[in-house]
Amino acid sequence: MRFMVLVPASPESEAGEMPGTELLEAMTKYNEELVSAGVMLAGEGLHPSSKGARVRFDGAKRTVIDGPFTETKELIAGYWVWQCASRDEAIEWLKRAPFDGGVELELRQVFETEDFGDELTPELREAEERMREQTAKQK
Repeated sequence: MRFMVLVPASPESEAGEMPGTELLEAMTKYNEELVSAGVMLAGEGLHPSSKGARVRFDGAKRTVIDGPFTETKELIAGYWVWQCASRDEAIEWLKRAPFDGGVELELRQVFETEDFGDELTPELREAEERMREQTAKQK
């Protein structure tokens, strides 16, 4: 099972402030544990929303909205993608993350091809597999 962990933005991350050495060391140690255990598939921090954009869809119309975005509590500052045997295992890993101060991280399971059932036709399954293979080659 794959899981995505969403790390919320803070006023500091939205201001573009980089974490201190102590947190970077703790995060590096934690990430090394995740990698060594075969859990971590990806993980990155994100630039503040002032460098981002949103695209609003309204029928055929597309509207680009440049950041920054005002609702900090709704923004993401980083993420991990993990491979775990179960939700419980992912939660146990998440509980070990080096955060404090009332931060709430969100854990969400990623849909797998088999989750879509019969709605994902054999042709769509083949296309999905082709895209996964192509993406893996691009890395």
